[in-house]
Amino acid sequence: MKAPASAPTPGSVAEPHEPRWLTDEEQRVWRSFMEGVTLLDDHLDRQLQRDAGMPHVYYGLLVKLAEAPRRRLRMTELAMLAKITRSRLSHAIARLEKNGWVCREDCPDDKRGQFAVLTDEGHKVLRQTAPGHVEAVRQAVFDRLTREQQKSLGEIMRIVAEGLQPAEAGADLPWLR
Repeated sequence: MKAPASAPTPGSVAEPHEPRWLTDEEQRVWRSFMEGVTLLDDHLDRQLQRDAGMPHVYYGLLVKLAEAPRRRLRMTELAMLAKITRSRLSHAIARLEKNGWVCREDCPDDKRGQFAVLTDEGHKVLRQTAPGHVEAVRQAVFDRLTREQQKSLGEIMRIVAEGLQPAEAGADLPWLR
């Protein structure tokens, strides 16, 4: 994302159609962010694969279901909460069903709708896996940051997430695909 050699340098006036290239400091922040996100995702994924035989995204689905009333959510709502496409969710739920951790139920008032339901076995696996996962999160993130940094990180990521979820109709969001 750095300006090509022929592009204007940061601070110079660019033509209206030219990209707003990142400054050297913005480039440093962006790359640090991307490296941190990539390494954190890999770290948590490896921990969950090792301890429970599941990827991080599956763990997140089980958590969302465990927090829901009666441990069930409509598939469309679960996709929205997980911030993933419906096809990715469908594939994940199929794998979780194979493990006996989740089952699907038809929605009685909508013939096309389905619920994902956390089974007792899935709840047991989640309870067994959660202590190791929370320790991995603590070690990777919270133990490295001061309370003020933790608060700032939360505020920053909330702003980023809100900006990427426009409320207007026709927004291109993963769970709508």
